Amino acid sequence: MSVTGWLLFILLVQVIHGLGTWKLYVKAGRKAWEAFIPVYNSIVLMKIINRPTWWTLLLFIPIINLFLFPIIWIETLRTFGKKSTLDMILGIVTLGFYIMYVNYTQEVTYFANRDLKAPTKAMDTVGSLAFAIVVATFVHTYFIQPYTIPTPSLEKSLLVGDFLFVSKFHYGARTPMTTFAAPMVHDTIPLIHTKSYTTWPQLPYYRLPGFQKIERNDIVVFNWPTDTLFHMYKAADKRYDKPIDKKTNYVKRCTAIAGDTFEIRDGIIYINGKESIMPDRAKPQYMHKVYSKNGVASNLLTENGSTEFTRKFITTIYNENQANALSPYARGSFRNEDGTITILTDARGIPNKVLSSFSISLTEISDFEREANLTLVNAENLRKNSAIDSVVRIILPKKELNKEIFPGNTNWTIDNLGPIYIPEAGKSVELNKETLPFYKKIINEYEGNQLVVNGDEIRINGQVATSYTFKQDYYWMMGDNRHNSLDARYWGYVPADHIVGKPIFIWMSIDGINDGIKNWRIRWDRLFTTVSGTGQPQSYFKYFLVLLALYFVGEYFWKKKKKAKENA
Repeated sequence: MSVTGWLLFILLVQVIHGLGTWKLYVKAGRKAWEAFIPVYNSIVLMKIINRPTWWTLLLFIPIINLFLFPIIWIETLRTFGKKSTLDMILGIVTLGFYIMYVNYTQEVTYFANRDLKAPTKAMDTVGSLAFAIVVATFVHTYFIQPYTIPTPSLEKSLLVGDFLFVSKFHYGARTPMTTFAAPMVHDTIPLIHTKSYTTWPQLPYYRLPGFQKIERNDIVVFNWPTDTLFHMYKAADKRYDKPIDKKTNYVKRCTAIAGDTFEIRDGIIYINGKESIMPDRAKPQYMHKVYSKNGVASNLLTENGSTEFTRKFITTIYNENQANALSPYARGSFRNEDGTITILTDARGIPNKVLSSFSISLTEISDFEREANLTLVNAENLRKNSAIDSVVRIILPKKELNKEIFPGNTNWTIDNLGPIYIPEAGKSVELNKETLPFYKKIINEYEGNQLVVNGDEIRINGQVATSYTFKQDYYWMMGDNRHNSLDARYWGYVPADHIVGKPIFIWMSIDGINDGIKNWRIRWDRLFTTVSGTGQPQSYFKYFLVLLALYFVGEYFWKKKKKAKENA
């Protein structure tokens, strides 16, 4: 919905409010016209129902106002003597229109100094819960949002199972665009697995001022620009266009900012022609082929920091229980000629307790050649091991037409790509058949223009166009796990209006988060560590425990002293 559309919608709401409450305003000793003036009528209403004036501000904050409106409806009815359970229910289920009925058909009395306490314990509980949700939603929307790392695309910097606090205020909090949505959840309501929002009406994009701009190599949370997956249903091939703020949350490293020229040469990033220097905590990983005439042992790969490689086991399965026990860990399997089974797993293998519980015997096979993801430093260390013959980094050279890599009409690969210009607000680019694939989605989807291409002719909003001026900044986001990251190399630019925030703090980290609670292991060295900064991460968990202990000790002695005074 456009700004003009929203202004008309707000005006309509104010007219309905005035028509539905003006007689009640008069009953309260105010003027009838005061019910019709936007914002002012809310301030007056707060005085009438004897509630704080600052509640008016909450009425204009999307999502939060959804919880405050029912409270206001109930408080208004109670102020004019309508305080039965039926009145409360009618006030809510009619979306406040019951107040209009009371306004025109009921002879009511204004209770200016009524008891502000809830009439029942249940109502008091509901009111307290509603305000707790309001506060939590306000903090979640404008200050800090919890986030969990679900994939290994930033492995080494951020691990699967890291629980983060993401700052909304570093880059400036984005006000909600989706006005009607369940609080504290994203696009889906848990358990019932249904959509958590309505797509209409939508607010225009607006971002509050921040105190920091996105810089190169910042780790950033954003909404996945090309998220058109039909998550709520099983029809995975069906397109579903979500509102911007309800697209899937992604976290990647911003490798290039607006105005940069980005390029990858043999897996190494270059910005404006110069090699990109990564921060201390960034540890890019690349897939390597590791060779040894005696076989490459899994423990050597693990000791050198690799977390992504395939393990191969030979076993004999005697019953269905054994097969079911191995199934969650198998990434593939096949039967051998001698009747044994070859099972492929990830780097973690199969837990010993599973083997012992089901009396399963395994023999691991160490192939002469294996692929493993390694940092350049770890790869060099592995080369120095006498048990290893060679370690070769896998580099995908440019090849024939590659439709998987952005923009889909080049011979680029994930290791050799570019140069690509990163669009900057206010800057213009030439448009022709060669350049259009880079900017087509920007013009049409991200910036809302009508784009029509007929042969060599390009029309934007009905006008022939030979150039285009960008309306907002764009960014290039990539994972540190260079051969296992779905990132900008596949889907292109991230618009500024898709930016969510900056991860600042890891408060919990669980290894094996996706393997069931029995297999969870807390990474104690990652608790209460910062995401950014120089040097290696340092845990502040022990300091937190000390402060927590001091708090409880202090509270104990304060209560003891208070009780002694009362008994004196």
